[in-house]
Amino acid sequence: FYPFHDYSVFLKFLREAAIDPKVKKIKITVYRVNTESQVMSALINAARNGKEVTAVLELRARFDEANNVKWSKRLRDAGVSVIYGVPGLKVHAKIGYIERDAEDGMATAYGFVSSGNLNSSTAKVYTDHTLLTSQAEIVQEINQVFKFFNANYLTQSYDKLLVSPMQNRKKIIKFIKKEIKNHRKGLPSGINMKINSLSDKQIIDMLYRASAEGVKIRLVVRGIHSLIPGVPGLSENIESISIVDKFLEHSRIYWFKNGGDDRLFISSADMMERNLDARVEVACPIYNPDIKKVLIESFELSFNDNVKARIHDATSSLAYRTNDLPALRSQFATYNYLFEQNQKAIEEDEIKTEQNLKHEY
Repeated sequence: FYPFHDYSVFLKFLREAAIDPKVKKIKITVYRVNTESQVMSALINAARNGKEVTAVLELRARFDEANNVKWSKRLRDAGVSVIYGVPGLKVHAKIGYIERDAEDGMATAYGFVSSGNLNSSTAKVYTDHTLLTSQAEIVQEINQVFKFFNANYLTQSYDKLLVSPMQNRKKIIKFIKKEIKNHRKGLPSGINMKINSLSDKQIIDMLYRASAEGVKIRLVVRGIHSLIPGVPGLSENIESISIVDKFLEHSRIYWFKNGGDDRLFISSADMMERNLDARVEVACPIYNPDIKKVLIESFELSFNDNVKARIHDATSSLAYRTNDLPALRSQFATYNYLFEQNQKAIEEDEIKTEQNLKHEY
């Protein structure tokens, strides 16, 4: 969870993959990177070390076109296979795939999905989530996305990931309809989203429909916002805020209550027509209960901000939220929460180490 966690951990993972003799393949998407990028340097080193390296490079990343052209040449010169996106689609997904030979000779694969760019500069000032996983089904589907980049005339099927433009829109609408059904049945229901922008008409209409049915909807939308909350009979069950603070709010979280079995995703996609229909985007489900807990807590902290939060309503005044509750500045509170969680983990590890040493003696 950047910038609260150290981005160098991710860089170390890539650098080690580049020199690990058991790593055979590295695949990665590149949208916006540093002028002097440690990520790109790791890819170049990996190729020079004989690994099969593929970089899907989006040349149309706004304001970074020249930098990406420069890097594409350096990558090609080093032997990296460079794919220049998909005709008619902008590649905005942030994903990676690493294949490694295990000790028993069987291939082991790792993958990552992120809401943010692989950029050490923006990682210091943008809030973003990155999931590193070896969960077989997710990693397999990440690799399927790369197969689509290689042969985009072939249809790929995804069960776990939400991939634009194939089925992200359909799945989101399906999940919203499920919340409506759950509410009618008296089951736990609710829709929570933290995104950069909300302007897609079909998604907005579905949120209106869910609100009219009684589903509680909470939104944290930093930028473009075309939905009008709080309109009786239409959106009275929708609350929405925007947070502008020290760090740029860039993460995307989709959270559906799902009858009590929380369904969570991190994503590169906003709820805009371009993200759902004209870009390659990837949203990844979160299954680990500890990670779910962190994402839910971070969302709750954001939504309950009463220092930097501004309210979206029919007046479009974006007035600061004020109430009688203790001051809660969500970005600072998130840092404190993650720091406490980290300290607990360190203490638990120390206790386990002491217990293991006692058993040895």
